Amino acid sequence: MSREEARAAARRQFGNVTLLQEDRRELRTFLSLEALWRDLRFGVRMLCKNPGFTMVAAVTLALGIGANTALFSVIDGVLLQPLPYPHPEELVAVRHTAPGLNVKDLQSSDSCYFIYREQNRTFQDIGLYRNDSVNITGLAEPERVSALDVTDGVLPILGVRAILGRTFTRADDSPGTAKTVMLSFSFWQRKFGGDRSVIGKTITVEGESRQVIGVLPRDFHFGGRDVAMLLPMQFDRATTFLGDFSYQSVARLKPGVTLAQANADVARMLPIVLKSFPMPVGLSPKTLEDARIGPNLRTLKQEVVGDMAKVLWVLMGGIGLVLLIACANVGNLLLVRAEGRQRELAIRAALGASRGRIAGGLLLESFLLALLGCALGLALAYGALRVLVATAPTALPRTNEIAINGPAVLFTLVLSLFASLLFGCVPAFKYAVAPQLTALRESGRSMSESRHRHRARSALVVSQVALALVLLVSAGLMIRTFRALIHVDPGFVTPSEIQTFRVDIPDTQVKEPERVVRIEEEILHKIEAVPGVSSVSLSMSVPLDGTQTTGPVFEKGRPYSQGALPLHRFRFVAPGFFKTLGTPLVAGRDLTWSDIYNKVPLAIVSERTAREHWHDPASALGKQIRVGPKDDWREIVGVVGDVPKFEGDNIEVIRSAAFFMRASRAGSASLMEDVQKAVWSVDLELPIADMHTLEYYYSKSIARTSFTLAMLGVAGGMALLLGVVGLYGAIAYSVSTRTHEIGIRVALGAESEDVLKMVLRGGFKLAGFGVGIGIVAALVSTRYLANLLYGIKPTDPPTFATVALLLIGVALLASYIPARRAAKVDPMVALRMSS
Repeated sequence: MSREEARAAARRQFGNVTLLQEDRRELRTFLSLEALWRDLRFGVRMLCKNPGFTMVAAVTLALGIGANTALFSVIDGVLLQPLPYPHPEELVAVRHTAPGLNVKDLQSSDSCYFIYREQNRTFQDIGLYRNDSVNITGLAEPERVSALDVTDGVLPILGVRAILGRTFTRADDSPGTAKTVMLSFSFWQRKFGGDRSVIGKTITVEGESRQVIGVLPRDFHFGGRDVAMLLPMQFDRATTFLGDFSYQSVARLKPGVTLAQANADVARMLPIVLKSFPMPVGLSPKTLEDARIGPNLRTLKQEVVGDMAKVLWVLMGGIGLVLLIACANVGNLLLVRAEGRQRELAIRAALGASRGRIAGGLLLESFLLALLGCALGLALAYGALRVLVATAPTALPRTNEIAINGPAVLFTLVLSLFASLLFGCVPAFKYAVAPQLTALRESGRSMSESRHRHRARSALVVSQVALALVLLVSAGLMIRTFRALIHVDPGFVTPSEIQTFRVDIPDTQVKEPERVVRIEEEILHKIEAVPGVSSVSLSMSVPLDGTQTTGPVFEKGRPYSQGALPLHRFRFVAPGFFKTLGTPLVAGRDLTWSDIYNKVPLAIVSERTAREHWHDPASALGKQIRVGPKDDWREIVGVVGDVPKFEGDNIEVIRSAAFFMRASRAGSASLMEDVQKAVWSVDLELPIADMHTLEYYYSKSIARTSFTLAMLGVAGGMALLLGVVGLYGAIAYSVSTRTHEIGIRVALGAESEDVLKMVLRGGFKLAGFGVGIGIVAALVSTRYLANLLYGIKPTDPPTFATVALLLIGVALLASYIPARRAAKVDPMVALRMSS
C-alpha cells in the first residue's frame, strides 16, 4: 500500500481530523473552566473556614488599598484628568522671566497683550484676566464679592458660552462704551432667583451702573477661585505704558503648534513690544533691557496645578509604601497558613495535581482575598477622600472635580490584582514546587523549623521595617520643617487675638482722596468704641496673605547703575498699625494722622532692612528713601521689628483697606456684627469682607506643609503599626514552632535569660537589617522632599538617628512578649509534645 493510500485509509477509519481537533479543544476548555470553578469554590470555602485569618488579612489590605484609592482620586481629579474645556491641550498660560531682575516667573502686561494679539503666528487668540473683588450695592444689603476682570477673548479661548444672554465682545473692551457685566450661575440664582429676564437689567458695581449681558454656566470655574461675576477690561492703547506685568494671560495655540514654537514666537515679539510703547515716567528703556525679559509659556494645566503636583506625587509614593507593607504583612500570614497546609498540598500532589494547579489554587485564594480587601478598601476610600478634601490646603485646585469615579475604581481593581500577585506569589511558588515526600515528612514533624523555612518570612519582615523607616523619616523631616516654620517670629502678637476684615472705597463712590482718609479714620474711631476692642488700624494688605507689593525702593545718596531696580517689599499703613499687631518699635516713632493729612513724606523700615543698609536701627533714622524714581523722598522716622516678607512702610491713600483689631472677641460672629454696624454708621454702602483672624492667614501660609505632614504622619503611623504587627507575628510564630528546640536547650541547662536573649536577638537582627536597608533607601528617596522642606536638609542626621532608634526600640518591644513566653517553656512539656 502506498503512502497516499495509507493516509486515505486512516482518514476513513478515524474520521474528520479537523473536527476531532475542535472537539478536543472544546473538551479541554470545558475541563479548564470546570477546574477553575472547582478551585474557586474551594478557595471560598477555605477563606470561610478561617474567618479570623480572612478578616485580619482583608482589613490589612483594605487599609493600603483604601488609602491609595483615595489619594489616586485626588491625583486623577487634579493632575491626570484634562481641564474641562474643549481641546485643553491647546491652552497655554503666557508668562515671562526676567533673569536680569532675578525673577523666574513674571506675569503678562497690557502692552504685551496688544502686540501678541496683533502680530503672533502661533495663537488662535490670546486674552488677559485678573482676580478682583467688587462692592455690590442696591441688592438688599451691600456686599463684597469675588470677580474676574477679563478681556473679550478669554471666554471664547476657553470655549465657554453663556447659558443666557451673550459673552463679551471687543466693543465691551473699548473705553468709553457702556459698562457691562456677566453673572455667575450661583450669583444669578442667589440674587435674582434664576429670573431669565435679568438680561438687560442694571446692577451697581463699585458705585457705577452696569448692564447684565449674560449668565455663565453652572460648572464654570476659572482663575483659581469661584467668582460672582465677570467684568470686561477696558484698555486704552493710547495711554498704555511698558512694565505693568500684573495680569495673567491665557492663549489657545493653533493646531499642531508646540510649546517651544510658541515660546520662540513670543521671544520674537518682545523686542517689538519694547519699541511700540513708552516707558513709565522716571524709568529708562535700559531698565527693561537689563531685565532681559523672555518667554516662559506653560500649559494651562501646569498653571492651574502649580506646585501641588510635587506634593501629591510625594504623598502617593508614601501611601504606596503603606500598601507594600500591607502586602508583606499579608504575605507573612499566607506563608504561615501555607505551612500549616503542607500535608494537604503534598497529598494533592501525590494524587496527581500538577505544580501549576496547586500554585494556581493558592494564587486564586490570594486573589479572592484581594477582592475582599478591594471592596472594603473602596468603602474606606469614600470616607478617606472626604477627609483629604476637607483638610487639603486652599492651594489645591480643581477640588470640585475630585471623586471616586470610573478611573479610580479601575485603579483599585488593578491595584488589588497587583497586590494579590505580590503577596500571593511567595507562598504559591514556595510550596507548590516542594517535593512531595519532603513535604509529607516535614508536615509530620513536630521538631524545630529548618532554617530555609524562616528565610521568606524574615525577608518580608525586613522589607516591612525598611519601608516603615522610609515613611517615618519622611514624616520626621516634615515635622522638623513644621517646627522650624512655627518658630519663625511672625512679628506680631498671638494671631488668634487679631481680627481682620476688608473695606473697599471705590473712586466711583468717593472721588476725593482726603475724604477717603477721613472716612477710614472715622471707621477706626467707631470700631475703637466696640466692646472688647483694645486697638485698631489699617493697611493695604494683610501680613502673610501673599499680596505684598514689590517695587523699586531707592536710598538717597547711594549710587545706582542706569536701569537698576533695587526691589523691596513695601506696604502702605495707617497710624497704630504696629501697635495693633504688637510689632515692637525698635527705634524712632510711629506715624500720626497729622502726618497723613499734612502729606508729610515719611517711611518706617524693618529692623533687617535698617541693619543691611545702615548697620544699626538708630542710624537709619533721618535717612531718605523713595518708592520709584519719581516718588518724593521720604524720611525714615521709625524702625520696627521684622515681619516675614516685609521691608518698609509708606504713607498713602488706601482705598482697598485691610482693617486690624486686637480684640478679646476675635473670631466671633457677634464682634463682626458690631463692626458691620460701626462701618454702616459711617457709610451704609460700604460692605465688609474677608473676615478672618490673623491665625487663619498664618495657618494658610503653612497649609501645604501641615497637609503634607499630616498625610505622611498618617502613612508613617500605619507603616509603624503594620511593621510592628508583622514583626510580632513572625517572632511569635517562630517561637511556637521552635518549642521543641527551646525545650531541649532548657533541659540541657539553658537559663530563662538565655532563651529570652536568644529570641530578642532574633528580633533585633531582623530590625537591624531592616533599618540598615531603610536608611539607604531613605537617603535616596528623601531627595524628592527637598522642595518641601524648610530649615533642614533631606539627609538630616538627627531625624535619621531618631527614627532608626525608634524602630529598633519598638522592634524589641514587639519581640519581648513572645520572648517571655519562650523563656517560660517547660522542657518536659516541650519534649512530650514532640513525641
